[in-house]
Amino acid sequence: MKQKKTNVKIVTFTVFIATFMTAIEATILSTAMPTISSLLKGGEIMSWVFSIYLLTNAMMTPIYGKLTDTIGRKPVFQIGLFFFMLGSLLCGFSTSMLQLIIFRAIQGIGAGAIMPVALTIIADIYAPEKRAKILGLNSAAWGIASVVGPLAGGFIVDTIGWHWIFFVNLPIGILLMILLQTFLIEPKHKGVSGAVDIKGSLVLMSLLLAFLYGFQTISDNGGVGILTIVCFALSVLLAFIFIQVENKAVDPVIPMFLLKNKKFVLINLLAALISGFLMGIDVYIPMWMQGLLGVKAAVGGLSLTPLSITWVIGSFLAGKLLAKRSTQVSLGSGVLIILSGAIMMAFASLNTSYLVFCLISAWIGLGMGITITVCTVNAQTTVTSDLTGVATSFNTLCRTLGQTIMISIYGVILNCQISESIANNGHGYTRAQIDDVSNHVLADKMPLEQLNDLRVILFDGLHIVFVVSVGLLVVGFLINLLIKD
Repeated sequence: MKQKKTNVKIVTFTVFIATFMTAIEATILSTAMPTISSLLKGGEIMSWVFSIYLLTNAMMTPIYGKLTDTIGRKPVFQIGLFFFMLGSLLCGFSTSMLQLIIFRAIQGIGAGAIMPVALTIIADIYAPEKRAKILGLNSAAWGIASVVGPLAGGFIVDTIGWHWIFFVNLPIGILLMILLQTFLIEPKHKGVSGAVDIKGSLVLMSLLLAFLYGFQTISDNGGVGILTIVCFALSVLLAFIFIQVENKAVDPVIPMFLLKNKKFVLINLLAALISGFLMGIDVYIPMWMQGLLGVKAAVGGLSLTPLSITWVIGSFLAGKLLAKRSTQVSLGSGVLIILSGAIMMAFASLNTSYLVFCLISAWIGLGMGITITVCTVNAQTTVTSDLTGVATSFNTLCRTLGQTIMISIYGVILNCQISESIANNGHGYTRAQIDDVSNHVLADKMPLEQLNDLRVILFDGLHIVFVVSVGLLVVGFLINLLIKD
């Protein structure tokens, strides 16, 4: 009897759709949340709808990565899809903002499996020389989601209701589970029976929770407070405990010897920095478009479309670079492209046109495609094949941590600069008026002199964010100089 083999094309398609489904869940709510918060009466805790999804996602990622190397890719992927759909179903039936936050946490628990396991499956079914192209296409799902998400969210809210933002995941998730079960054929994994690192997993989850919540308090309070210090002190203590636990574990969730691999550590640190920079682009370029150029939300979001297109091109170039050049040269090329784009953003003025921003977006996307793809491939190939799942999930975790940390830091920088500019302006403007500038309906009703003043204040805040981004990328380029094959 002929043994069934994996249908590479169908499995690849399944992985792409699953990645896109979880990626868009992080962006589709951006245009829907004003409506949802007004209906569920919880605007003061609205930010947690986004934060909790990233938080539980990050907490579960390394645990799922370990399980993929122990029990196999397919069962872990199916578990992730199940929890993601369960969370989606419950979110759709939410009757309060607190319920929505709790159910988004369940959604994030499922999403924590989908992204890293998807990358691991790609590593299993494609050779390294072909893998870069496929990983690039898969990564482009995030760029596409950043554009399609806000548009889709607005359309669904205006037509069939906000509940369907979550309900639409159910038929898609069921289809993906069937396709994966049918067409992914993998050998049995011989994990260490009965040696699941429960203690290490719990300590790691507590560590990530304290660490990420610490950054969330910075964003919520506009600076460092007592609670922030307590969270970071607890994080340091838990990190020490985690190292001790993992050194004694029979089958650790994150083998400590991986952190002694200099190249592996540097690659993941660079991935975290670049992913953190990307959050600044995803959030603040549309804000610039709406607030300073006065375009509608949908048009502002479209300024990121070139980024998602050139990201794919960059991933193809990454494959060619890896075949002919060292990791340092390949990564350096991508980082320099992104850095030059960030410098263009830092020198942009109030009069810079929409078209110029689209061109900058395209240029940055090219560098992102190269850099993220090279980081992912190297994170996988720097370790032995039996650790591919752990290495991939660790890379995904670092990228999520980078995004979560930098969006908090960017938010504090923006708020501090805007507060200072408001004080120096002397007209008694409020932060609420600054927010109104990004709503073209409200902006059109403002006196021209007031509108110009508010736009200058917003420009000051956005300008300093992009200046900080340049510094972040300079650090990234210096880190790349330390990477040796």
